[in-house]
Amino acid sequence: MPDAILDAIFPLSPQTFVGAIVVVLVIHIILGTIPILIYFERKISAYIQDRIGPNRVGFDLGLPFLKKLFRGFGFWGLGQSLADGLKFLLKEDYMPRGADRWLFTIAPMAAVVPAMIGWAVIPWGGSIDIPEIAMGGLVLVESGRAQVMVADVNIGFVYLLAVAGIGVYGVILGGWASNNKYSMLGGLRAGAGMISYEIPMGLSILAVLLLAQSVRPTLIVEDQASWFPAGGWFVLHQPLACIMFYVCILAEANRAPFDNAEAEQELVGGYHTEYSAMRFALFFLGEYAHMITSSAFCVVLFFGGYHLPGVYWTTPEAVGLGPALLKFFVFFNKVVLSVVFMMIIRWTIPRIRYDQVLKLAWQSLIPISIAIVVATSVMVYMQWTSGWQMLAMNAVVLVAIFVVGPLLPKSDVNKRVPLAGSRFNPLEGESVVTGAPTAFARADAPSASLASPEDRGDVSMG
Repeated sequence: MPDAILDAIFPLSPQTFVGAIVVVLVIHIILGTIPILIYFERKISAYIQDRIGPNRVGFDLGLPFLKKLFRGFGFWGLGQSLADGLKFLLKEDYMPRGADRWLFTIAPMAAVVPAMIGWAVIPWGGSIDIPEIAMGGLVLVESGRAQVMVADVNIGFVYLLAVAGIGVYGVILGGWASNNKYSMLGGLRAGAGMISYEIPMGLSILAVLLLAQSVRPTLIVEDQASWFPAGGWFVLHQPLACIMFYVCILAEANRAPFDNAEAEQELVGGYHTEYSAMRFALFFLGEYAHMITSSAFCVVLFFGGYHLPGVYWTTPEAVGLGPALLKFFVFFNKVVLSVVFMMIIRWTIPRIRYDQVLKLAWQSLIPISIAIVVATSVMVYMQWTSGWQMLAMNAVVLVAIFVVGPLLPKSDVNKRVPLAGSRFNPLEGESVVTGAPTAFARADAPSASLASPEDRGDVSMG
C-alpha cells in the first residue's frame, strides 16, 4: 500500500479502534445468542404449559460417526436450534405468483438490518485505556481512553428512535410484496402499531433524558452508578416510564400480547404467510435481534447499564480490560434476563384484540406519558430530583390516573349484539340453562360412583 494512503488512514483514534473490535465481537455474540434464546423460549413455553420441551436433539446431525462421538451426551435438546437452522437452509425457497420479486427479497433484510445496527450507541463495558500501537515506524493506533462501544455520540437516543422507526418497514414491505390479503393486513397492522407506540416510547425516553440532562448513553449510565436516593438506577426514579417503555418495546418487536401483525388465528401468519426457507428465518432473526437491542436500551435507561451495586469493577471509575470484560458480562446478563421476561409475558398473557392494542396506546399510554413528562419537567425545574421526590411524583401521577380515568367519557364501539335465543338474550318464556344438564357431567368422580342411569345421563334411544 502506498505511503500516502497509509498516512491518510493511520493513525486511528482509540475510539475507532475499539469500535471496530466491538462491531465484530458484538455481532457474533448476538448471532450466537439468538439460537440459545430460541431454545430458552421453547423450554419456557414447555414449562408454563406443563410439557418437557426439546430434550433429545444433540449435535450429531444424524450422522453415524458423530453419533459415536457424542454417544451418551443428550445435551438437553440444545441441538434443536441448530436443526432448525439447517432446516431453513435446506428448505425450498418459494415465491408466490404475482409477488414483487425485488421487494419480496429486500423485505426480510430490511427487517433484520435495523435490529443489527441499533446497538451501535450502547455503552457495553465502560472505558478502557489503549496504548499506542505502531508497526515499522508507522503509528497505527494513537494512545488514549475509549468507550467500549461503537460510537460515543451525543445523539445516542435520537439514533435509537430513528432506527426503531425504520425497523417496521421490512414488515410492511413483506406484507405488500407478497400479493396476499392476509400478509397485507399484517403489514398494515404493523404500521399502525408503530405509529401508535412510537409516541409513548419517545415520551418515556424523554422523561429519563430530562432527569439525566443528557442524551449521551454513557453519561446516563454514569448517572445511575450511585446509591439511592441521591442517585441510583432510574427504574427507582421513573417506574411508570420504565413500565411504559417496556410495553412499547414489546409492541415494537411484534411480541405477544401485541403480535397482531402475525395473528395466526386471524391472518394465517400475517406478513410472513408467503415466506419460506431463509427469507422466513430472517424475519425471526430480526425479531430476536430487535428484542436484544431494545432490551439493551431498556437496561441503559432504567437498570444502570453495566453497573452492579457494591461491585467496584462495575463503576465508571474502574478502567481496564478486566473491568471492561466484567461490565460487559453484567450488561449482557441483564439483557438476557429482560428477553427471558419477554418470553414469560408471551406465554402468560393472551393476545390482545387489535382494536384494544390501538386503544391502549391512544387512550392510556400516550396521555399517561404526557403527564409523566410534564410532571418530570416541573420536578426538574424545581430541582426536586432526589429518589424519594421522584417516587412521590410517580405516586401522585398513579393516583391521578385512578381518580381521573373513570371520570373520562368512554365510547365502546365493540358492543354486544343481541342474538335472539342466546343465553344473553333468551326468548320470552324461555329459561336458559348454561350449566351441565346431568349430574354425571358435573361430578368430579369416576362414572362407576354414579349408580343410577338417570344420574349418568343414560337415556333410552327407543
